[in-house]
Amino acid sequence: MSGDGATVLFLRSATGTDRRNALHALVTATGEERVLADPASLQADEHVTPEEQARRERLRERGAGITGYATDSTASHAVFALSGSLFIADVAAGTVRELPARQPVADPRLDPHGRTVSYLSGGALRVIAADGTGDRALAEPDGDDVGWGAAEFIAAEEMHRYRGYWWSPDGSAVLSARVDESAVAHWYLGDPADPARPPTPMRYPAAGCANADVTLAVLGLDGSRVDVDWDRASLPYLVAAHWSAHGRPLIAVQSRDQRTQLVLAVDPATGATSEVHRDTDQHWVEIKPGWPAWHPSGRLVRISAQDGAYRLVVGDRPWTPPELQVRAVLDVGEDVLLSASEDDPAEVHVYRATEDGVERITRSSGVHSATRCGEVVVVATGSLDEPRTRFRVLRGTREVAEVDSRAQSPAMALNVELLRLGDRELRSALLLPSDYREERGKLPVLVDPYGGPQAQRVLARQQGYLTSQWFADQGFAVLVTDGRGMTGRGPDWDRAIAGDLAGPTLDDQVDALHAAARQRPELDLDRVAIRGWSFGGYLAALAVLRRPEVFHAAIAGAPVCDWRLYDTHYTERYLGDPNDVPEVYEANSLMRDAAALERPLLLVHGTVDDNVVLAHSLRFSAALTAAARPHTVLPLPGVSHMPTDEGTTENLLLLQVDFLRRALASR
Repeated sequence: MSGDGATVLFLRSATGTDRRNALHALVTATGEERVLADPASLQADEHVTPEEQARRERLRERGAGITGYATDSTASHAVFALSGSLFIADVAAGTVRELPARQPVADPRLDPHGRTVSYLSGGALRVIAADGTGDRALAEPDGDDVGWGAAEFIAAEEMHRYRGYWWSPDGSAVLSARVDESAVAHWYLGDPADPARPPTPMRYPAAGCANADVTLAVLGLDGSRVDVDWDRASLPYLVAAHWSAHGRPLIAVQSRDQRTQLVLAVDPATGATSEVHRDTDQHWVEIKPGWPAWHPSGRLVRISAQDGAYRLVVGDRPWTPPELQVRAVLDVGEDVLLSASEDDPAEVHVYRATEDGVERITRSSGVHSATRCGEVVVVATGSLDEPRTRFRVLRGTREVAEVDSRAQSPAMALNVELLRLGDRELRSALLLPSDYREERGKLPVLVDPYGGPQAQRVLARQQGYLTSQWFADQGFAVLVTDGRGMTGRGPDWDRAIAGDLAGPTLDDQVDALHAAARQRPELDLDRVAIRGWSFGGYLAALAVLRRPEVFHAAIAGAPVCDWRLYDTHYTERYLGDPNDVPEVYEANSLMRDAAALERPLLLVHGTVDDNVVLAHSLRFSAALTAAARPHTVLPLPGVSHMPTDEGTTENLLLLQVDFLRRALASR
């Protein structure tokens, strides 16, 4: 939003069925909305570059058109990439110009004063003046596997660091990552449905193998370069960076085993670094968004695991109580805006923290997030009462405007109940058919988890339950459970899965199922299926392999079947280095239990998945075949980790329901 809060910028499509986003502006004083940039008028035939496609995969972005933009500090101008071209919008004038930048353009950003646009192209970090003159490279790759300014795969996929460069507050320099992937193993994505097309090479850092070599440099607009120095041998992971007017640039760096994380201050003139703070943990240091940062007073703002909670700490003093689980720092001023949960992780609220205490800004039940500029805050709210997310604009505590949502209301009626199940009070959601009546009798049960760390599913909002409700309306009782390892319940809960991704996660699904059945007699435990995607796919296959007396059929979408084939940062965080603890990887693999399969299993996998590669399902299928265990494999030609085509997505649901009905028919 603009520096004075007078204008709020946002992306929105024209209708609930249109995937193409346009850039809009809202005048907070009047509530008037206007279109700043419409992709339909800028590009007659939009195409997505490989660089942009990779960015969208990491962000799980399903939209089209303008999917990201950046502004200067006052939001008087905004820049974005479309079909590999660079555009700049004048917010006040409502005009858009294409700049003559080197194509294809990725991740454009404006310097804080709006004079210079930076962008990535062909591995180089380039700049061009806002008036379109002086296009040049600040840094160019010095090898085929070197790139400047982009986040490497595991940073974007696992650390939630989606960018690789940061402007100085005065706009005179850029702190940029240099990524050298030459040591990372080459993997190849080939689509069997298109045998004439050569495989696409990619660098994939599998567990126990080499990572990209990430360094940093301060690149001046005057052509200078100062390399940043830290102990990269001991601390190879660049987790986050921050550069504000309140102090020297900050970087957070982490050891390979993720048990040590340092915050370092960088001297831009010399590249020397000094330690500001150190975190250690016997298992791993959790990464939380928004820190490190400087407070205007010069104190460090961070999130620390202490007293059984994730607490906001400014300087050496906690600003939040142990009863609050801080999820992210949203903005730092004299106060700190943050998101957090209290006694119920299904509720996420926005808080304002100061030295004197914490004030909750959002009051209504639901899941809230926010962004702030000055005294204007835009709050996004999802709830169980409304199908669409609301975007309210607050000046202080007073609502001054609301961004109109064009999202289409679902045709189905949500019938969901949030539960706390068993001795561990497992947070669960039970969905029954919209028209369910007790006289219909018992329902087959579909356990529908993600179940692994981070990707929380049980939240007090309608978004996220629609697919589960669709399955419920096909005649199932659907149970969604967040078990141990899931975010929102504190450090000890997170670390309960250390060294064991299989045991606690599966036990929690079983315990939640049985506890729900004790409360709700309509759940038929003689007909139980489980479905999931990614980690949920792993968990679904694990369930029928290890607990066939509980689960009678499974659908495993894009499952991680052998953790040696998954990436370094995620897998080693929970299981350690496979070179040191091969027995842990063996114990958590689906491969060793292939001969135990005695229930119907459907494996679904995209043929060009660059995250959980197709080799997982193929190798698991080969192990099942070698053990003479019947199973079904459904390949999705041309699909990456998640299908985005509407036809494929819809028909995949129909195929899953057909499989479940047939698998449970004999029960």
